[in-house]
Amino acid sequence: MSVPHQARAWRIWLLPFLILLGASLLVFLFGFWIDSTGELAHLKLLYHPNPEAAANTISNAGEVVAAVLAIAITVVAIIVELASNRYTHRITELFVGEPINFAVMGFFVVTALQAVFVAITFDGSGETASGFVPYFGITISMVMLALCLLILLPYFAFVFSFLNPIQIVHRMRLHAIDTIRRRRRRMSVEQRQAEASRGVEQLADVGLNAMEHKDKGVSMASVDALRAMIIDYQSVRRDLSADWFRIEGELSHNPDFVSMSQDVLRAVTDRQIWFEMKILRKYQTLYNEALNRMRDINYLIAINTRHIANAAIDVGNRQLYELVVKFFNTYLRSTINARDVRTAYNVLNQYRLLAESVLDLEDGALAIDIARHFQYYGLVSFHAKLPFILETVAYDLCALNEYAFDRGSPAAPELLRIFLEVDKESEGEVQEQSLRGVRKAQVKLATHYLLKGNRELAEEVFRDMAGERRERMASIRDELLSVKSAEFWEISDRGVNFDYLPPPQKDKLRQFFSWFPDLPAPRSSLPARKSVAPPEATPKPPGALPAVPGVGVDDRSLSAHKPQPIPRSK
Repeated sequence: MSVPHQARAWRIWLLPFLILLGASLLVFLFGFWIDSTGELAHLKLLYHPNPEAAANTISNAGEVVAAVLAIAITVVAIIVELASNRYTHRITELFVGEPINFAVMGFFVVTALQAVFVAITFDGSGETASGFVPYFGITISMVMLALCLLILLPYFAFVFSFLNPIQIVHRMRLHAIDTIRRRRRRMSVEQRQAEASRGVEQLADVGLNAMEHKDKGVSMASVDALRAMIIDYQSVRRDLSADWFRIEGELSHNPDFVSMSQDVLRAVTDRQIWFEMKILRKYQTLYNEALNRMRDINYLIAINTRHIANAAIDVGNRQLYELVVKFFNTYLRSTINARDVRTAYNVLNQYRLLAESVLDLEDGALAIDIARHFQYYGLVSFHAKLPFILETVAYDLCALNEYAFDRGSPAAPELLRIFLEVDKESEGEVQEQSLRGVRKAQVKLATHYLLKGNRELAEEVFRDMAGERRERMASIRDELLSVKSAEFWEISDRGVNFDYLPPPQKDKLRQFFSWFPDLPAPRSSLPARKSVAPPEATPKPPGALPAVPGVGVDDRSLSAHKPQPIPRSK
């Protein structure tokens, strides 16, 4: 038994029980001492009472216990029904199956029957009578009656704790994992698949219903439970039989799989990822439901999705990793369609962190794929008139390039090439503003290269923008020089100012802009660097919108290619 569980048992059961027992004994003994004028010899009446008084008490004891049991059942039934209607009907099933409920209710029933049986065994009305008086049965009945009354309030505390939605979510997750682990051995594979699927669906239902009632904490708990379930499953799946991974029978008619083509179902079966697919499908449902409504849920889903990808890398599950990347792309597509810029800002941050975590794998090929997806969805946002998303993409690619360069990754040249292709010719005022943000990010990367002593890469950035209008470049320079604070002046989840450059980097900024001939003097009060001969400039023509097949999740995309295992970094 874990320490938190022991603490909860003490708080719910033992502490209230001991308080009630102590108070009852104190009141009784005090009154008894007063009545008996201090003669404790009368205490023998507790186990050798007057037969007539005992008979009357035992006759009423059964009715008292039955009445208390009726009250307990009524209160519990109302509370369970309310909780089931608010969150999920699975609460009723879990509550009925809880052994403590059977033990408490059964104890009430046994106590009532004990009182009735003892009452009918009396065969005398007084101590002088020759009949039989069941003194020991009377004592047992009175002790059981006292226990029934004493545990009533602790039992209600247990019921309220059990029906806490956070605890319900935890129990549902454990129930699903126990089912997968074959701890219910009398169930067939199809029954275990159905039960595990039902557990995932009901956890998602708890999250959806909680969002409807603005219960953010419960929604987050269900999202976390789904993440914990998929991570726990990674340690279980290696022991499962091949039949578990097949999508057939009742499982193929599940709402998350029924719309998929046979090719996709075969691909999911071959990759052995139907359970992970089911959970991530529920993440997609929760994500779409939370867009523009409860953004904290979107952020948490993105964070947990990244953790799932990292767990897949740790266990070498390439299939799960690629599935997670597809769902990240699907989140971005849904976010752009919903025009939820704030959510995109945070999801892109988690996606970039994932790219950084896989930079050392396969010579950075996995990070390059993510960078291409960044480029693609940045351009989609550009054409959807969402300039800030494109600007965020640019700064995240800038951070990824800096990280790759500092680590000496073989992927650094390709990441730079992708980054320099993010910008396009402006098509209006909104796009012009977003492209300024892209140029700022590219300039920021060039200053990083110069600060690290790599003039060659900085010159490559210069050649990409050498054909820009000088007035535009001068204004970009002045804006970057004018930013004094590293923190953004409003509350944001990242808390950083994209345009901030520390003083050493600002010095390199002046060096970089000194390569542009005929550039207007900076408005900054600090002296500008003397102009030096710029590197060879070859303006880059605008590229076409990249075609990136299979970057998102749909019911036909999973059979496109066969993934390979993820090699571990040395």
